[in-house]
Amino acid sequence: MSNVLPQHPGGTEGSTRKDGSVAVVVIAYNDAGLVAEAVRSALAQGPDVREVVAVNDRSSDGTGQVLDELAAAHPRVRVIHRTENSGGCGTPRNDGIAAATAPYVLFLDSDDVLPQGAVAALLRAARAHEAPVTVGACVRRELPQQHDVPWVPGLYRAAPMVVERPADMPELVRDTLCVNKLYERAFLDKHAIRFPDGRFVYEDFVFTAQVLAAAPRIAVVPDLVYVWHVRRSAAQVSISLDRKDIGNWRARVEAHRRAVEILRSSGAPDAETMVHACRVKFLEYDLRMYLRELGTDPGYQAEWWTLTRTYLEGFEPAEIAAADASARWIVNVLRATDTPPADVDRLVRFAADPPRLVPPYARAADGTAVWSEALPGAVLDGLDELPPAALPVTADGELLTGIDGQVKVRVHDLYGRLAAARPRTARLEFSTRRGDEPTVARPVALTPQADGTWTALLPVGLTALASAGRRGGRRGLQIWDVRLRVECAEGGSLLAALRCTGNQLSRRAVPSRRYGVLLVQSYATSSGSLAMRLAPGMHGVVSLVRNRLDRARMARAARGTAGRTGHGSNE
Repeated sequence: MSNVLPQHPGGTEGSTRKDGSVAVVVIAYNDAGLVAEAVRSALAQGPDVREVVAVNDRSSDGTGQVLDELAAAHPRVRVIHRTENSGGCGTPRNDGIAAATAPYVLFLDSDDVLPQGAVAALLRAARAHEAPVTVGACVRRELPQQHDVPWVPGLYRAAPMVVERPADMPELVRDTLCVNKLYERAFLDKHAIRFPDGRFVYEDFVFTAQVLAAAPRIAVVPDLVYVWHVRRSAAQVSISLDRKDIGNWRARVEAHRRAVEILRSSGAPDAETMVHACRVKFLEYDLRMYLRELGTDPGYQAEWWTLTRTYLEGFEPAEIAAADASARWIVNVLRATDTPPADVDRLVRFAADPPRLVPPYARAADGTAVWSEALPGAVLDGLDELPPAALPVTADGELLTGIDGQVKVRVHDLYGRLAAARPRTARLEFSTRRGDEPTVARPVALTPQADGTWTALLPVGLTALASAGRRGGRRGLQIWDVRLRVECAEGGSLLAALRCTGNQLSRRAVPSRRYGVLLVQSYATSSGSLAMRLAPGMHGVVSLVRNRLDRARMARAARGTAGRTGHGSNE
């Protein structure tokens, strides 16, 4: 149930514009501290935005008051105050669609923002190509670190294009977000496309499936149109990040099941093409993401294992065969045992990106490569056909102190496949989490060892790395993922995340001619991979201290708040 706050007669913008073409629907629940920034980012898009329809899902904090004050100051803002909390994101978005008067609709969550020019880029393409749906690039901005991670970058980092039918580009099923897209409202109404009501955690999945099933022309722009804020340490995490119990995985599986049913029942001659792509995406993305976060609770692991095995029973052999090797091997392990295996932690590490299969390596009686001696039925099919670049090789790395830093690495063979490619040199590649080109160190020859591994001592170049970070706009604390590029004498190369080994360093001050001092610290990511924090000069030191204080403050807030109440986009 909802009611609309009457339009305020005053305000600083004059009378409400009627020439705008876009309604931005903002949904909010208990987000008084952030919702104003979201609304202002929509207003800042200019006259293309006719109205900002803000839906307050019966918040218990000051969210409603904040929205009312915005509406009083800005005539383009209209507020809907729901009289009952919906429990999810779908119902308030549906309220926003129903209240919108503009011909196009764009969705925005209360803790996210629209970058400058987003609406103009989407609207221009929608009009030029008469496209009922227009989509652009999105980044996940990790806060407070300000790390931008591109969302499905392979789809939206090329030149503008038009997809006549979704089946012409079935990988569109990988973008399940609703917020980085502009929709023609008449198209949504014609096909009765709405979100699931109530507490439906992955409502984006169902909505997106309905959109694709209607087979619209889709315009794709490379412009950044949405900034998705991720606050993992916040007291109120978004619904999709609340993955502490089996209910979240069950909800995701159910949403995926419904998406498949919607695509299949569309009646389109190429419906099975979209179903196939949707299921392959589940294996390569959803399954691996949740496996990475499996945790150590035996009860949760057992429930997750049973639920996942049951769902996979409905997959066709061709759908599993079409997935990449790491996804297929995970399915093979799941199907080989009713309960999580003793080396389930090894499987969790294998689900990392890039995948890393740690020793020991086993073979069946006939010489076939298998997951382990305990699971000879879990075959690593296709291993012999994988090129070096696709081998899930394990490489260990330990950061050593010194004026410019070194990383001691050890590269493990993988069923003889790496040895056959003859590893020759290795170099370090340092990447931010924004999708920038990596910073590359010089290569060093690998030395073969008697145990079948290869070792090297690789230079880091701390000062050069800090300079590269500053050129990229990182004047304060810099976070670098460390990966290893191995070049093979037989051609080809592979990129491996380094497994963090040795003692993790406390922060060390390293003298630098350019910056005076560099603070450096190695640490293991959640997947056990080596990463570095680097703070150049006094500006960097201050940034590092502030970062630690911010993380500590949010951690205290999270410990002091029971439960989860926030809306959020679905990963």
